[in-house]
Amino acid sequence: MAKVPAVMIQGTGSHVGKSLVVAGLCRALARRGLRVAPFKPQNMSNNAAVALDGGEIGRAQALQARACRRSPSVHMNPVLIKPESETGAQVVVQGRRRSTMSAVAFARGRPDLLPRVLESFAIVGEGVDLVVVEGAGSPAEVNLRAGDIANMGFAVAADVPVVLVGDIDRGGVIASLVGTHAVLPPGDRDRIRGFIVNKFRGDADLFADGVRVIEQRTGWPCLGVVPWFEGAGRLPAEDMLGLEDAGGTDGRRPDRQVTVAVPVLQRIANFDDLDPLRLEPAVRLVLVRPGEAIPAGADLVVVPGTKSTMADLAFLRAQGWDIDIAAHRRRGGRVLGLCGGYQMLGRMIADPDGVEGPAGAVAGLGLLDVETVLGPDKAAVAVAGRHAATGVELAGYEIHMGRTAGADCARPFADLGGRFDGARSADDRVAGTYLHGLFAADTFRRAYLAGLGAPPSALGYDATIEATLDALAEHLERHLDIDRLLAIAGLDQQRQGRQRHGDEQEPVGAEVDP
Repeated sequence: MAKVPAVMIQGTGSHVGKSLVVAGLCRALARRGLRVAPFKPQNMSNNAAVALDGGEIGRAQALQARACRRSPSVHMNPVLIKPESETGAQVVVQGRRRSTMSAVAFARGRPDLLPRVLESFAIVGEGVDLVVVEGAGSPAEVNLRAGDIANMGFAVAADVPVVLVGDIDRGGVIASLVGTHAVLPPGDRDRIRGFIVNKFRGDADLFADGVRVIEQRTGWPCLGVVPWFEGAGRLPAEDMLGLEDAGGTDGRRPDRQVTVAVPVLQRIANFDDLDPLRLEPAVRLVLVRPGEAIPAGADLVVVPGTKSTMADLAFLRAQGWDIDIAAHRRRGGRVLGLCGGYQMLGRMIADPDGVEGPAGAVAGLGLLDVETVLGPDKAAVAVAGRHAATGVELAGYEIHMGRTAGADCARPFADLGGRFDGARSADDRVAGTYLHGLFAADTFRRAYLAGLGAPPSALGYDATIEATLDALAEHLERHLDIDRLLAIAGLDQQRQGRQRHGDEQEPVGAEVDP
């Protein structure tokens, strides 16, 4: 395999900011005129996006592709693990569902996936100046080193240098960085060429002695101490930890005019559907945690997507949310089900092939006259059309298994150019759709919220994402030694200089909304 200029951003643990650092670097380098692409060999997330070449990848890699001003490709995240239970997960390889596997079975089969990962890495590296690679979890999990494809196993196989990120906000950053150095075998330890201290609050000069301690104990240079980036909450989160962080910023302000309540399911998926609503000035978005009741005064209850529809339906009932939703419906409230949430709203969900677990069927919430049959075939496609109730244009994407049919499908949610999606109740107060990403489109979101009584807003969601990526890039340019990072990646100064001055610059992939 030809050598691809690359650098890999690994972390001392999960949620240290790897995804955000990679996205910021991608936008910073694209702004410099470099042709850059993201890559993550293995990801674990139920927040997925549809790639332009078909199939699905982790949401973070779609955002990183956008930061590069490139179209997302399945090769940017060749192995995606989507947890379905405490011990099992769906495994997606190069965008396509391969199977559902136990954690033990996946661990045994990881080495077989390395050729596919390296193949995708080579494809991503074609025609670019640099690939910015993101690790998963931490290389310090040395018990998982045999057969690893997510961190050092990939870095060694692809001959990619590593920069390690530590999170000072959670405390113990010296121990986490020095401890990682201590537990790594010499070959892996030597592959790390520097470290970054992330999420710093306060005066960075106060941590100068800490930086020196880490450098002395590890021999790795510090590439920067990066302050906390306040705009992080405006970007789509990768996993449940990001959703948990949103609990402090869910818009619980009394002056908000429309309340949207969302029960947080155990296997909630594609919850970035909620991000545009969270940013709307007139919307109070309430994330209802387990053990809490759905607010009686909600204008809209959104039953979100899920990776395990039948299991999460049981979870929903265990929280008493089925009773809350039924009461909300009797009061004249509106209910919207997204993907798995749509399936729950029907009369029955059947799983004859045991796609999600033991074969069988369960009663749904009975709010729509439809039934769903789960099956092994999976839809993963971007779509566009019109909202059937208002005629407003909409766009989104489908990632689901199962087919839904019934009398209420005669009143579809959307007309997708002659193919109908979803269902609506006779009084139009309950609706379900398989479409994700609906609220990212400003025109549709404004029209839908107007139906709930919200005044029009000036929020441009895509423009907000673009401005936040640019601000993140500028943030990293101020606080990271990016030139040194590029040197670590093997990008020669002559090429860097040409790209900075706009010479020999080639067009990159079309920018799209992931």
